[in-house]
Amino acid sequence: MKKIILTGSTGFIGSQLLKELSKNYKIYITLRAKTKKITNNKNVVKIFFNNYEVLSKKLKKLKVNTVIHCATHYVKHHKFEDLKKLSDSNILFGNVLLENLECMGVTKFINFSTVWENYDGKKDNNFNLYSVYKSNFTKIMNFYKKKLNNISFLNLTISDTFGKNDKRNKIINILKNNYKKNLQTKIISKNLYLNLLNVVDINNALILILKNKYKSGSYLLSNKNDFKIINIIKQLNKISEKKIKVRWLSDKVIKEKTYKYNILKNWKPLNSKIEDIINVITG
Repeated sequence: MKKIILTGSTGFIGSQLLKELSKNYKIYITLRAKTKKITNNKNVVKIFFNNYEVLSKKLKKLKVNTVIHCATHYVKHHKFEDLKKLSDSNILFGNVLLENLECMGVTKFINFSTVWENYDGKKDNNFNLYSVYKSNFTKIMNFYKKKLNNISFLNLTISDTFGKNDKRNKIINILKNNYKKNLQTKIISKNLYLNLLNVVDINNALILILKNKYKSGSYLLSNKNDFKIINIIKQLNKISEKKIKVRWLSDKVIKEKTYKYNILKNWKPLNSKIEDIINVITG
């Protein structure tokens, strides 16, 4: 059985990956000492740590095939008090992992990043400070890629995600909660375009990577098409007896371009259709 270290297992994407991948792989999850118990799955081993020195010592004792680095600290618009967490979670934590790859016998390092590193399709056009940290971690990862040429380094770039059990303050989840409570949702524009990817499709991409060889590099995980938010609302209201209430704040066209990354070979977003989005909202 292949062994995997998974970080960020308490987050939305990480928790979904943990649930699915632990069916067939032994998963080591990194947890802060104060984190509550999250699973009793026999294929999941918890690595508790309260500082990076402790984490590094524990990592050195492991032998694993793959590291999947989902852990992050996200803030759209930062404040001064966010700086330490942004630095720790998005730079230092990952650097501790990278420093221990060789002694753990890792052959694949998989990192999650954001399209905001190259905002609106422009290279090195960072949208916010969070994306700057993500960009700089990519540079650190590339340093280790040159140093450890027997390890594959894959950077998976994603945009907006959705799925069941999502508790984040994202637009699809807000629509879902307001739909259940029969509340009105304010949306910035009826001409807002979104590229939405089901977390199920992210899991399927990881399974492909674990089973096959891919060259080191950055790969884009995204939907083939953007969704116009008003079309999602219209389609939902068309098929559902209960209507969703929306207040449109403008008609402004809001659509971001996506930088031309490499596409992950043999992967398709099969679970990210408009029907899948509606099922999450109404489910």
